[in-house]
Amino acid sequence: MKLFLASGNRHKQKEMQEILSDCEILIPADVGIDFNPEETGATFYENSLIKARALYELVHEPVIADDSGICVESLGNAPGIYTSRYAGPEFMHGYPDGHKMPQNEQNENLILQLNATGSKNRRCFYVCAMVLLINSERFFVAQETFEGELIDDIKKQAGNGGFGYDPIVYLPQYKKTVAEISAEEKNRISHRGKAARAISDILKNLNKQV
Repeated sequence: MKLFLASGNRHKQKEMQEILSDCEILIPADVGIDFNPEETGATFYENSLIKARALYELVHEPVIADDSGICVESLGNAPGIYTSRYAGPEFMHGYPDGHKMPQNEQNENLILQLNATGSKNRRCFYVCAMVLLINSERFFVAQETFEGELIDDIKKQAGNGGFGYDPIVYLPQYKKTVAEISAEEKNRISHRGKAARAISDILKNLNKQV
């Protein structure tokens, strides 16, 4: 089955292809589509559905979309839905002109912002809301989380796997950051991996109905 992923992120495409191995995962760029919908939702789920519907209108094929981000408990679960646009404490929702802060600077700023609170609670969690849109009227949703702790110094970041904030999220049970565990292990325990498997189960049930 061919599924369009509502993203321009090749790392995310690779992860989804590994998890949904029975499907061919395409992103808009694979078919020459410039895709950058405005995410105006107030929740991960709302943004995921916005992206899914926007891409479906362009490809008229089944679409899978997710909106994900990192939430830091001592920062009131920020940056949350603004994770990709986060640009430090003064620009929690991103720069006014829309340009993106480099990922390494985002990582360092998030650590420094948490340190500035003086809180000993370094717990954080990723959220992934995933939508499978079959057609304009029929869709399914799965939302999952993945817990860890934010390291206290950017010099302690570690690992070459994953992407985004993974090098600064520490997993006590593994004594490693998310970026240090294998791709297979990450897909087994991560927010996106768990949500994708739930969507995969839905796809299998749908195929049985055909």
